[in-house]
This record gives sequence, C-alpha cells and structure tokens, in this order.
Amino acid sequence: QVFNRRYLEDAMERELSRSRRYARPLSLVLLDIDHFKKINDTWGHLGGDAVLKEFALTVRASTRKEDVFARYGGEEFALLLPEVDYKGAIQLAEKARRLVEKHPFSYDGERISVTMSAGAATLDQNENPKQMFDRADQKLYVAKSSGRNRVAP
Repeated sequence: QVFNRRYLEDAMERELSRSRRYARPLSLVLLDIDHFKKINDTWGHLGGDAVLKEFALTVRASTRKEDVFARYGGEEFALLLPEVDYKGAIQLAEKARRLVEKHPFSYDGERISVTMSAGAATLDQNENPKQMFDRADQKLYVAKSSGRNRVAP
C-alpha cells in the first residue's frame, strides 16, 4: 500500500512548487533493500514479494501522514518529506533503517535477515526534482558501496 513512481514524480513537482513558494524545506530519501536478489534467489519471488510487503509496512510505520512513500523500482523506495530539512531526513532514514534491521522478516516459517541502505537530499531552491533525486541517488550509492545497512551522511 505505497504509491508508485508516477505518483512520486507528480508529488515531487507539487511539493517542490510549494517549497519554493513558502521557502520551506523539502527532502527526499531513497531506500534500497540490501541484497534483494539473494532473497529472491533463496525464497523465490513469493518470498521476495512477502519481504517487499513487510518492508513497506515497517518503513511506513516511521513516517508521517503528509510524507509520500513510494516504490520507484524493484526493491527501491522513496520518501518525499515536506517541511523536513536534511538533518531531519537523515534522522528519519536512520530510524527506518534500524526498524528494518530489527524487524522479524520471515517467509514460509523461515527467518529472513533484511537490511536497507539509504541516501538523502534536501532541495536546493535552484534545482529541479531530477537534480534532487540524482543527489539522493548518489548518497544511496555511497551507502551501498561503503558496506550497506547504512544511511550515507
């Protein structure tokens, strides 16, 4: 029960406009389930789907009503955070990371260890949504390439 990529893109345009008009912060956090291919290879696509659903519920529990939580790729998710600065985005991402790490994921009676990596960016008033997205994606890459199960600072 999360939004899709199209909804995220529309929300980014809308929130970017609002952020600029009222000079309010807007942040984006990109989340990626670590080693998701291994989960699919081990437990099959039904197991992978079960993990995706539990992941979404777990992360959703750490968000506010006004946040936009969307799936934008296979195991990739985004959180659009109106009125949240960079420090707040990092804190929320870290909270979600800890919740996922501690959550008892399981499928077919077997425990599945799940972790996530995250990167964040806060809107620079001179950029477009793609630029903000690209900066968050670069941070996500840093988190994944420096060991996974972390939020890039």
